[in-house]
Amino acid sequence: MKILIKDGRVVDPANKFDEVADIFVEDARIFKVAKNIKADADKIIEAQGKIVMPGLVDMHVHLREPGREDKETVCSGSRAALAGGITSVLAMPNTEPAIDSVEHLKILKEAIQKSAKNNVFICAAITKGRQGEALNDIASLKKSGAIALSDDGASIESDSVMLEALKAATKEEILVICHSEDKKLSNGGQVNSGFTSTRLGLRGVSSESEYKRIERDIDLAEKTGASIHIAHVSCKESVEIISKAKKRGVEVTCETAPHYFSFNDEAVLGYDTNFKMNPPLRSKEDVLAIRKGLADGTIDAIASDHAPHTENEKDIEFERAEFGVIGLETELAVSATELLGDCLLNWTKLAEKMALNPSRILGINKGTLSVGADADIIIVNPAKEWIVKKEKFLSKSRNSAFVGRTLKGFVEYTFYKGKVYKWNS
Repeated sequence: MKILIKDGRVVDPANKFDEVADIFVEDARIFKVAKNIKADADKIIEAQGKIVMPGLVDMHVHLREPGREDKETVCSGSRAALAGGITSVLAMPNTEPAIDSVEHLKILKEAIQKSAKNNVFICAAITKGRQGEALNDIASLKKSGAIALSDDGASIESDSVMLEALKAATKEEILVICHSEDKKLSNGGQVNSGFTSTRLGLRGVSSESEYKRIERDIDLAEKTGASIHIAHVSCKESVEIISKAKKRGVEVTCETAPHYFSFNDEAVLGYDTNFKMNPPLRSKEDVLAIRKGLADGTIDAIASDHAPHTENEKDIEFERAEFGVIGLETELAVSATELLGDCLLNWTKLAEKMALNPSRILGINKGTLSVGADADIIIVNPAKEWIVKKEKFLSKSRNSAFVGRTLKGFVEYTFYKGKVYKWNS
C-alpha cells in the first residue's frame, strides 16, 4: 500500500529534522521524506498543523502474559500501546512463570507471534524465579531472543550475585535493567516517607532505599565495564548520582515515568490506590529534580512502567492494594502536557526521550523516520484536549492515575507494518 502524509511538521531527532514536509510510505517502509512529494498514493492523509514523528518505544511494559491474562495480554496490551502511539514495547519478565529459561521465553514468543499488534521485544530475568540467587543461562536467553535482562519488581540483594550477573551480561553484550530498591530500607512501606506517610498512618518508603541501591549498581557496573539502565527513577538523589556517574564515563542510562513528573506524594492523601506505585510518588522537591533531569539530559528516556491490575486488586484498603498503574494510552499526552507546557522539552526532545533514545539503549533499529526504515509513524494533534476516561481504555485494566484529567496532545494516527490505525478521543 502507498500512503502519502502531507504537510505535517515532521520531527525526526535521529536525522536532526524538524520542519514541515511530506512522507511517502510504500510497502510498510519509508520511501521518501521531502517537501511537496508528487506520488501516486492509495491513501493521502492531510497533516497540516499536526506533529509527524517516529512511533514511540516504551522500554518498560508489563504485559502479564503468561500467567495473569486476567490483567493484560500481549494482544490487549499491544493494542493499547498502538492507541498511545507506541509501536514497540519491551515486555518485562515478572510473569507467571517468570521469563527465566528458554522454555518460558518460548511461551512468550509464541504469544507474541500469535497475537501482538505491535513490536514486542523481550526482557528476560537475571536470576531463577527472579529470586536474586541463581543466575540464569544468559547466553541461551540472548540466543533465544531476549534483548535485555532484569529481575524487574525486585533488586538483586547480594552484591556478589549482582557482580557475577554484570560480568556475564558484559560477556554476552546484553543490557542489564536495574530495579533499584534495597528491601531492608524500603521495609514493606506503602508511600513516600515524610509528612504524608505520617498523616496517613502508613509505613513510609525512604528515598534512600532507591538511591543507595543505584549507588551500589553503578559501582559494580563501573568495576565490570557493564552497561546498565536504571528503571523508574523517582528522587533527587538518584538523578544526582546518575549525573555524576555519566560524567565519570560509566555506561549508565536511566528512565522515569510520567507519574513521577506529574504528581507528588500529596496525591495519595485521599487513599486513592491509583496513586500507589513502586517506587512511590515522592516530594515536590523530587518532582522538580526529575523534571530538571529530563530537561538537562540526565534522564534519557520516558517509559510507562505499565502495570495493569484487576479492580479487586486495587479497589481495596491501601495497605493491601497492589503497587502499579497503567500508562500506555496516556504517556505521550501526559508528557506533552507536563513538559511541553512548561517549556522543559520541545517536540524534538520529547521524540528523543520516547522513541530514539530507548531504541539506542536497547540496540533496536527503531525510533527514526529515515528512508528505508520501517514505517512506524504517529501523527499527533498537539492542540487537541481530551479527558481521560476509564471506559475508553483498550487495556484490560483501568488502574490509571490520570482518570478524569484533561490532557493536551492526542494521537490521531498510528502506522505499523503497513496498517494505519485512526483513533478517536
